[in-house]
Amino acid sequence: MEFCNKCGSLMLPKTGSKMLECRKCGAKKMPKGKVKVKTPVTVKKDHIFVVEQKSKFEVLPKTDAECPECKHGKAYWWMIQTRAGDEPPTRFFKCAKCRQVWREYE
Repeated sequence: MEFCNKCGSLMLPKTGSKMLECRKCGAKKMPKGKVKVKTPVTVKKDHIFVVEQKSKFEVLPKTDAECPECKHGKAYWWMIQTRAGDEPPTRFFKCAKCRQVWREYE
């Protein structure tokens, strides 16, 4: 990772070139070593995947949580960052008995 000498911002590889370019002021320089470029993964925020099949071995952790549907006291849980990065993640629960899914916000 290299930073701009002028403004201190992160220098990123310029597309189709071996040069690094400042994303703030546009300054350019040659990297000191090899530059590895990874393609970013994009995740659509409008898709939340819930496993509906009953498997032989549940892989999610279990906790004590009361199901709003059947009042059972155990549920599987997981967390997903559904809002901005500076907001806490949303916790999802799935009842171990009736498979009802609900969420809990911080």
